[in-house]
Amino acid sequence: MGLHLREPALEPRLGELLTAMLGQVVERGPDSAGVAVYGDPRLTPPGRTVVSLLGVTPAEAEAALPGAVAVAADATTVVHADGDLLAAVTQALPHATVIGSGTSMAVLKGTGNPVELAESFALASVTGWQGVGHTRMATESAVTPEGAHPFSVGPGQCLVHNGSFANHATIRRELRAQGVEFDSENDSEVGARFIAHQLSEGADLEKALRLLCERFDGFYTLLVSTGDSFAVVRDAIACKPALVAETDAWVAMASEYRALDVLPGIEHARIFEPEPEEVYVWQR
Repeated sequence: MGLHLREPALEPRLGELLTAMLGQVVERGPDSAGVAVYGDPRLTPPGRTVVSLLGVTPAEAEAALPGAVAVAADATTVVHADGDLLAAVTQALPHATVIGSGTSMAVLKGTGNPVELAESFALASVTGWQGVGHTRMATESAVTPEGAHPFSVGPGQCLVHNGSFANHATIRRELRAQGVEFDSENDSEVGARFIAHQLSEGADLEKALRLLCERFDGFYTLLVSTGDSFAVVRDAIACKPALVAETDAWVAMASEYRALDVLPGIEHARIFEPEPEEVYVWQR
């Protein structure tokens, strides 16, 4: 699920609306959850670089990274600082797992009931212009924060996935041969790494998703966000549920209508099911 705000007056309500959406789909994935939020000044202060980490406490992060400020959110520690923070984290905290990086995006993950996780994230108080979220029922990998969605493996980029990639092991081997490293055995991470690799090679987001459709087998609905885009694509059979709702004030995507029904103005929205293998992209 995700929400892309077009109306700045709604930005103070981003976290409130994401919390309400997440609460409507808890039973779809009761073992873990994650969100990515864009533009919250507490988590991602303007002008600062941001890295979201697992496996390190805020105190450890601040001690290892002079000048950095660390914020706790359940199992996640969000760190912001001036300069090339990702390189500094890699050197100073090699045992930590990076689950997100960029200048305006923070990624928060944890295990357990998604409603309780949203509370521990203080999600309802988050502001910003875009957010994506996911509740998970693990099928391809362990129930850990590392295995939770969204997967963010490129600057400001996130992917959430409903479905299963049948040939993920083959593509993982191909990407590893090209020097791509992985943090989990989750098939969804393979999709995220593939997209990030295509973007690094010069493709735009629409092209990267078209290439994914050509290369990946299986059943999937994907929501991919970047620092300026919000995109949806489904596989050729489109058997995994997906609904998009669009108004002048926002665009939202979810697996079920009830997650959209909590949004203001839903009664006036254009609501549709994405067509198979058609890439839909909205830009800020």
